[in-house]
Amino acid sequence: MHTSPLIHLSTLALLAGAAAQAGAYELYADQNSHLNANLEAVFGVFHSEENYAISGRLQQGSSSWREGYIKYGLSGDQGLAGAGSAYGAFALLSSGTWGDGDAAGFSDGSERTTKIEDAYLGWRSGNLVQALGEDGIDLSFGRQMISVGDGFLIQGDSLNLGKGLADGEFNRGGAYYLAARKSFDQTAVLRLGGKEGWRSDLMWLKSDNRAQAKTEMYVATLEHVAEAGTLGLTYIDTTDVDEEFASPAQLERDDMKTYSLRGAGNAGVENLFLSGEYAKQDKPHTPTEDAWYLEAGWTFADVAWKPNLSYRYSRFSEGFDPLFYGMSRGYGTWFQGEVAGNYAGPFNSNSRIQKVEFKVSPLDNLNIGALWFNFDTIDRNLGNTDGRELDLYAEWSVNEHLMVMPLIGLYQPDKSAEQGGTQLGSNSNNLYSQLVFVTTF
Repeated sequence: MHTSPLIHLSTLALLAGAAAQAGAYELYADQNSHLNANLEAVFGVFHSEENYAISGRLQQGSSSWREGYIKYGLSGDQGLAGAGSAYGAFALLSSGTWGDGDAAGFSDGSERTTKIEDAYLGWRSGNLVQALGEDGIDLSFGRQMISVGDGFLIQGDSLNLGKGLADGEFNRGGAYYLAARKSFDQTAVLRLGGKEGWRSDLMWLKSDNRAQAKTEMYVATLEHVAEAGTLGLTYIDTTDVDEEFASPAQLERDDMKTYSLRGAGNAGVENLFLSGEYAKQDKPHTPTEDAWYLEAGWTFADVAWKPNLSYRYSRFSEGFDPLFYGMSRGYGTWFQGEVAGNYAGPFNSNSRIQKVEFKVSPLDNLNIGALWFNFDTIDRNLGNTDGRELDLYAEWSVNEHLMVMPLIGLYQPDKSAEQGGTQLGSNSNNLYSQLVFVTTF
């Protein structure tokens, strides 16, 4: 049995995915048919002054590496003469990591892979069922990216380990931080209801990701969507894992049930943002676990640069399984700290985390932000990830095809790896930097 690392997803998954949809190139279009070519290319340069003990492979020192991927394919839809529309997509993805590999040692810089990323077909009902609204029935099958809520529990199958663990048994082709591959291998998804009012999702998802122990799960959601916000219930029944690749914690996923209540919106108050979720996990052989967060933010819309200030408190019990969490609303969701959330830990388990974010928009195409995190371990006998982190970043949309995102982080752990933490050699400040380019056509 192999030991699988804690879960990592991309802080760029949503940005790159949304940009790719916006940048599709139309090959053919008429009143009933559309065919698009899609290209998404992401490249990043990374440097960490310190290394981390998560993989057990690295020594004290620094790491410098590069990651990149190109996703390329076709998507389209076809009207069915009053019987809704069919749609689908097919895409390949080529990825790689160069240099030392990442600061946690999950990749070693030699990863290169090209594989199918998207391959799905679907049908939308159009106005066929008036009671459910436009496209009130959406049925799809195949290999595709799936998210639930704001990614607190499910935001794609985006754990992209390299050759740094178990002699490459978990290698998915590089681009660990960028999380190049996001699609679940097999899915069957039924979405009921339109874009407002009551709606529901019924899903079967099967991962082919060895680092996720090839988890299989059934997911059901019930949501009410209104202008003031969305309230939702989620039920996740994880029914099977591959024991050959499962860690002891992942073995508990077999017949584990997760329930959550979530909400997000402005409660009818312009410039206000509220969000929260509570999740409870019933595991077959261990005590019940839970996780929750509350977040509030305010945009000063009448002030120059429209500053936004937000605060979030989150808590994850000692044995909480964060499943397939990921980024959906920008840096910090749900990678809390670019160093901590990606390399040092905590990884949304056994921790209390405070986050403060301040963001301004000096130009229509430029955001500048600062993130501060405080990490407080619940049970230090399981490892100590206490610390603080400050991240400064910019999001610059150079034009409709190119986005540039520089970031500098300063991470201060309370303990070194020798003292029960994860930073190798010392608990000194780690100066971390990255520069990421996202291109779409």
